[in-house]
Amino acid sequence: MFTPFTVSGCSLELLKIGEQGIVTFYRTQDEEILKELISQGIIIGTKLTVENDFTDFLIQIDNKYVLINREVACIIYVRLLKN
Repeated sequence: MFTPFTVSGCSLELLKIGEQGIVTFYRTQDEEILKELISQGIIIGTKLTVENDFTDFLIQIDNKYVLINREVACIIYVRLLKN
């Protein structure tokens, strides 16, 4: 099934509450950070929704919630989805 999307993308930290994106790449080669992202389910192709962006980012992936700090949100790039 095709999911409509815009051609624009950005780092996760720029998304606002309620916005959705699909993870396209990580701007890091740090193996520890990559392992942590993968263990939390934040993998390439994953659809996520920003639920809160106060100091840390609360994102929803499928039916679970993941809390990540702003520094990690900066290295996750997403393709924006239309809401």
